[in-house]
Amino acid sequence: MDRRQQKTRKNILIAFRNLLNRKNFCNITVQEIIDEANVGRSTFYSHFETKDFLLKEMCLDIFNHVFDKNLKKESNHDFSLSEHNIKDEITHVLYHLKEHSNNLKGLFYCNKCGNIFIKYLRDYLEEMFLPVVKKMNSKAPNDYVLNFLVCAFSDTVKWWIIRNEEYTPEEVTNFFIEFINLPFCY
Repeated sequence: MDRRQQKTRKNILIAFRNLLNRKNFCNITVQEIIDEANVGRSTFYSHFETKDFLLKEMCLDIFNHVFDKNLKKESNHDFSLSEHNIKDEITHVLYHLKEHSNNLKGLFYCNKCGNIFIKYLRDYLEEMFLPVVKKMNSKAPNDYVLNFLVCAFSDTVKWWIIRNEEYTPEEVTNFFIEFINLPFCY
């Protein structure tokens, strides 16, 4: 993609995020996205087949940064010098999801869209929790334990975002770890 195309694609994503701050996904039309981004219909469709593909792109954009293995010092948190245990990784994920919470609320109020978001989130969470599961001495099958952790955490994220991040990322991490009883996380 040349720079002009990259800029157009970025403007469409920004327009979509702006709309998600005001409306839920199911109520947003392609026409509204086009109007907000100030692009033509053919331009929109040359970048995204449907608004579902636009949602997928937004999720991937968020998750590629959120789940980056190289934890760096950032303005609101610093795990760069930590031991990179699962507790720090969970807290890091929550900080970044909090940054996108306005967009995410609009997703969770629409079941179809919320399910799409949760599916993408769970794919990334599987990668994050897999090393933890391999270290566990559980009598349950690893795939069951992995599924349990992924589902429990993705539902925790949804609960937290819908409640307007009433608790800090550290508090939510502690709730999660305490509830599922992961002593090796500390």
